[in-house]
Amino acid sequence: MNGISLLKCICDETRFEILGLLQKNHELCVNDFVNELKKDQPLVSHHLKILKKCGIVKSRDEGKKAMYAISNEQLSQLITNVTKTSKEIPNLCLDESCC
Repeated sequence: MNGISLLKCICDETRFEILGLLQKNHELCVNDFVNELKKDQPLVSHHLKILKKCGIVKSRDEGKKAMYAISNEQLSQLITNVTKTSKEIPNLCLDESCC
C-alpha cells in the first residue's frame, strides 16, 4: 500500500474515531464502538470492514463476537503521531472552506 492509499483509508471521521478508540483500548468489539461513538451498528461495521480490507485493523473471533485491533505497531504509531500533531498545531488549516 502506498501512502496515498493509506491516508484515504483513514481519512474519514468515523474511521479515525474508531482508530482513536483502538489506541486507547487496544481491542474492542462492534458493540463497544457503537456505544462509545453513539453511531448505528451498520455504519460502524461498514467502516470496520473498510479498515480491515485496507489492512489497518485485524480481527479475531471471541465466541460470537469479533474483536478488533490495530494490525501492527507501525500503524498504531502513525495514528498516535497524527493525533498528537493535530493537537499541537490546532490552526493548521486557517481556511475553513478547504477542510
